[in-house]
Amino acid sequence: MKKILVAGGAGYIGSACAEYLLDRGYEVVVFDSLGTGHRAAVDERSEFVQGDLADRELIIDLVQNGSFDGIMHFAAFSLVGESMTDPGKYFRNNLGAGINLLDAAVAGDVKSFVFSSTCATYGEPEIVPIPESEKQSPINAYGESKLMFEKALKWYNEIFGLKSAALRYFNASGASDNFGEDHRPETHLIPLVLQVAQGKRDSIKIFGDDYPTPDGTCVRDYIHILDLAQAHMLALDAEESGHYNLGTGNGLSVKEIINVSREVTGHPIPAETVPRRDGDPPRLIGCSDKAREKLGWEPRFENAADIVTSAWRWMTSHPEGYAD
Repeated sequence: MKKILVAGGAGYIGSACAEYLLDRGYEVVVFDSLGTGHRAAVDERSEFVQGDLADRELIIDLVQNGSFDGIMHFAAFSLVGESMTDPGKYFRNNLGAGINLLDAAVAGDVKSFVFSSTCATYGEPEIVPIPESEKQSPINAYGESKLMFEKALKWYNEIFGLKSAALRYFNASGASDNFGEDHRPETHLIPLVLQVAQGKRDSIKIFGDDYPTPDGTCVRDYIHILDLAQAHMLALDAEESGHYNLGTGNGLSVKEIINVSREVTGHPIPAETVPRRDGDPPRLIGCSDKAREKLGWEPRFENAADIVTSAWRWMTSHPEGYAD
C-alpha cells in the first residue's frame, strides 16, 4: 500500500483527490492549515495533521518521519484578483512555503511529487487549444507564483533527483459524492450560477457579451474534479518529470453554462450583462494530448450536464456548504 501526503487536502480539489486515492487503496495523510479549507472536507478514512507549510520544521519533521511514497501539493492561494493587490502573500505561500515542502520531500527521500499548477502560467495564449509548448507569460501574480514553483521543481529534480509532475489545469468543476465546492468568497462560475438557483443570489453577472466567440461570452475549458483526481494518481507513477495540461479540449461559454444549469435545476436563473473585466481572454482551452498519451489519462466527465449535475447534487445536499 502506497502512502501519500496530500498537502491542502481540506480544499476543493485536494479533498476529492484524497477521497479518490483512499477509494483505490492508498494510505493518505492530509496536511492543511484550514485557512481556506474545511475540516469537514477531510475524508474520515485519512489521517489529518493541521499545520501550515510556512512552519518549516513541522513539515520537514512530518515528511522525514512519515515514510511517504509520494506528495501531492494543493496548498496554494488561488484568487487572481487578490494576487494583484497583495502579491507578497502569494509569493510567500505559493513559492516560499512550497519550497519548505520540497525540502521536506528531499529530507524524507520521497520519490514522487505531484504539483497542482494552473493554466494561468500561460497568460494570454496565442495558440488555442493551448499546448504545453506554448510560451509561459503570466499576467498576474498568482500565475507567476505557480510558474516560479514549476521552475523550482525542475531544479529539485536536476539536483536531488526528485521526480515531479506539474499538472496545469483549467476550470476545475463538479463534485464527488461526498466533497464539493465551498469557497469563501466564491469566485467560480458554476457554483455562482447554482447559487442563483438556490435563492442565494438574485441573478448571475455576465462580464461582457461582445467577445469574438460564438455567443459573445468568454469560453473556458471545464474539467471535473474526479478527472483531475485520476490524473494526479496516474502522475505519481510517471516515469519521468514533466508538465501536463489537464483539460477536455472542449470549451463552454458563460451562456452555455448558464443554459445547462437552467436545464439541470429547472430554475430560470436570471442573468445580467455587465462590462468586461480586465484581463479576461476570450478563449482558454487546453490541449491535453500529452497527459492522455504519457499518463494514460482518460477523463470520464466531458459532458457539461454531467459536470453541472454533480455540482448541483452536492450543493442541494449541502445547502450551507461545509458550514464550519
